[in-house]
Amino acid sequence: MPMPAVPPGYHTVTPHLTVKDCEKTIEFYRMAFGADAINIRHDPQGRVMHAVMQIGDSKVMMHDEYPEMGAVSPATSGGTAVYLNIYTDDAQKAWDRAVAAGATVKFALAKQFWGAIYGQLVDPSGHVWEISQQVGEPNEEEMKKAFSGSGS
Repeated sequence: MPMPAVPPGYHTVTPHLTVKDCEKTIEFYRMAFGADAINIRHDPQGRVMHAVMQIGDSKVMMHDEYPEMGAVSPATSGGTAVYLNIYTDDAQKAWDRAVAAGATVKFALAKQFWGAIYGQLVDPSGHVWEISQQVGEPNEEEMKKAFSGSGS
């Protein structure tokens, strides 16, 4: 039987994060997002060279910083260009859990003009996580009003 190109339980695109202190980040993701550690492998120096976390129906891979290979977290590099979005059926509950675990608020959770309850949090390694709950679908006229500044 041929090996599947995408392993069972994975999606075509799977985030792979460089984090600062992977063991602590794993614990943070457990507390903040209800993540489960599936696989953690260490290198001979004790750094996490590969870990897989399950968050809802998605997997997130991660590893410790390897500055000698140019792999540093956003906390070390000073920023990130990638945001990770979590869709949930209870944005406030997910938000409160992540904030209680130590996430920093970047963009407050609120109902947005595009029909979502949405906010942004920053994890201890500097990765930005978006909490989203779709609650409506604005029509084109409502979107135009929102973009022109005349919407509520």
